[in-house]
Amino acid sequence: MNIGIIGYGSMGKMLLESFVRSENVTGGILIANRTREKIGHLSSMATVCGSNADLASRSDIIIMCVRPVDIRTVLEDIRDEIRPDAILISLNGSVSFGTIGKILRCKTCKVIPSLTAETGRSQTLVCHNDLMNDSDKETVKTLFECMGNVTVLPEDEMGMGSELVSCMPGFIASVFDVICDSAKKHTSIPEEQIVSMVLNTLCATGELMIDKGMTFEEVVDRVATKGGITEEGTKVIYEKFPAISDELFEKTLEKRRLTARKAEEAFG
Repeated sequence: MNIGIIGYGSMGKMLLESFVRSENVTGGILIANRTREKIGHLSSMATVCGSNADLASRSDIIIMCVRPVDIRTVLEDIRDEIRPDAILISLNGSVSFGTIGKILRCKTCKVIPSLTAETGRSQTLVCHNDLMNDSDKETVKTLFECMGNVTVLPEDEMGMGSELVSCMPGFIASVFDVICDSAKKHTSIPEEQIVSMVLNTLCATGELMIDKGMTFEEVVDRVATKGGITEEGTKVIYEKFPAISDELFEKTLEKRRLTARKAEEAFG
């Protein structure tokens, strides 16, 4: 089975490197990019194609790693060359299956990986259009399991799902950036040591919860004894952070709706 990747930005690069390392990819890997000079050096890892149409004619799975404004152009490029039973995958959640189907009606998926795919621990989201059968779905699942866990969602939940996995590394990093910055005001411990202590504790807490099947509340109960120091800190978080969290999702989901609307308008 040949896997074709259109677009060699950060996501295309991550996918190519993941597939090259994966035992799940037993066929060929093809790649095309608007600027061919950018992918010329990849000939040892993949077949470099001269056009999107050339790649489509030779691929069983075609993955579009392009911006929403470029999706229509790619669809028009490959429309007459895509194989009848090929699976088309879009890594952009802003353009709906219905809109893609106006240009090219075929087996189609949306896939949203996470930055954590670089460690092999991505929580990858997948949704399928109505042409995908059970065998096709299993093929996609197996392909992306090389980067971590795969979760299937309906199309109308991919937005919130993206907030929880694709955006979450940025949210987590920003929260703990603020915490570390606050800690610096109250200690002479060097900044790099503060960050190291917090990061290692964060990672270990996550592993503990997963390994032991613990909930957030159970961790709080284990650490925050009644009348203790930790309880004072958790009270502040539970009292003041919910409003920030609500606003975070309100802002990001509204931005996602606006982005999707603009993407749809680009198709005319």
